[in-house]
Amino acid sequence: MSVDQTHFRTALLDSAAAVPSGLSDGAGRPAGGRFSVYRNNVAVSLTEALEDSFPVILKLLGEENFRAIMGVFLRAHPPKSPVLARYGADLPGFLEAFPPLAHLPYLADVARLELALIRAYHAADSRPADASILQSLSPDALLQTRFTLAPALELLRSPWPIHAIWRFNSEEAAPKPSPGAQDVLIIRPDFDPEPVLLPPGAAPFIAALREGQPLGPAHDAASEAAAEAQAEFDLTQCLSLLLSAKAITDIHSGTTP
Repeated sequence: MSVDQTHFRTALLDSAAAVPSGLSDGAGRPAGGRFSVYRNNVAVSLTEALEDSFPVILKLLGEENFRAIMGVFLRAHPPKSPVLARYGADLPGFLEAFPPLAHLPYLADVARLELALIRAYHAADSRPADASILQSLSPDALLQTRFTLAPALELLRSPWPIHAIWRFNSEEAAPKPSPGAQDVLIIRPDFDPEPVLLPPGAAPFIAALREGQPLGPAHDAASEAAAEAQAEFDLTQCLSLLLSAKAITDIHSGTTP
């Protein structure tokens, strides 16, 4: 007797579901007990993978609550890939829409930050651009210059203090988070990704560069955003951050210097 694969996958992640018909052990007997053990092992493995990928979410929820909520999550969002390190891409959206967590609206963006760290870790390697090229450009050429950014670069903008929340739950002696929006850049200068808190204007600037806009228009967008926050955008500081993080992989000058 063949086993319905859809029923099998559903039952595998739902302890309340009946054992799929057609399953038998090596002796031809119904495999109810063995299937229950296998089902439990799968759920435990997926939950442990989520614990490894989202340590801050685990700490914020507490182990018991985390495991109970992840039990709901894994039934609603079974793995799409055999690589466990990739599991959990749907978690931010799930947390955002899960009614029992409505009083913790920042959780989804904290999960997005942790996902960004994972993506950055697994992103392709790249070589940094030669920063001396910028020094050879005329002012007009510099404004027309475009940049290629590293595959590991990730940018997040949140109405919540997600960088401060991440630090408070990841680093000893980190200050307690204060309310407020935060922009975060994920960089990977060497092997391990790092989240960096961005000053006003930096996120629009980096987003514009990533979209392929020249330095001049990107700077204008950053200055406008910083002014709205009653701050000034520091172009030198932002470019220095990208260069020191090895986040610029190519420099395309628009005119002859």
